[in-house]
Amino acid sequence: MTKNMSNTDKGIRVVAAGAVALLYYFDIIDGTLAYILMAVAIIFLLTSLISFCPLYTVFGISTCKIKEQKK
Repeated sequence: MTKNMSNTDKGIRVVAAGAVALLYYFDIIDGTLAYILMAVAIIFLLTSLISFCPLYTVFGISTCKIKEQKK
């Protein structure tokens, strides 16, 4: 598992997860929508912690900066 997420990408995911948590906490969202969004928020947090998004691999995307190797 190689890293495929940049720091900006991880930050956006953490902020989005926090926003969903606040919406749920203040009872702005509820029911099935709340459960689906909370599941997505948890996935966002987990992928941010490990710096790897499986969907990025499927679609061949990488937001991580590639470091040049010295020869």
